[in-house]
Amino acid sequence: MAEAADMERIFKRFDTNGDGKISLSELTEALRTLGSTSADEVQRMMTEIDTDGDGCIDFNEFITFCNANPGLMKDVAKVF
Repeated sequence: MAEAADMERIFKRFDTNGDGKISLSELTEALRTLGSTSADEVQRMMTEIDTDGDGCIDFNEFITFCNANPGLMKDVAKVF
């Protein structure tokens, strides 16, 4: 599992405008960095992670996703 400090660091890298939430456009840019550019793929991830449906990923939703996907987050931590 990614460490809490890693998760916070990654969240802040994704949250480029610093508003405490990851928008669809911020998620798109972050995933493009990881080599994922499909709009459908990004939308699927947003829907999966944004559990309250407000259109943004808050830190708690991000942590829940990280804890559910430790292998993926370990790979993401290497890039970011």
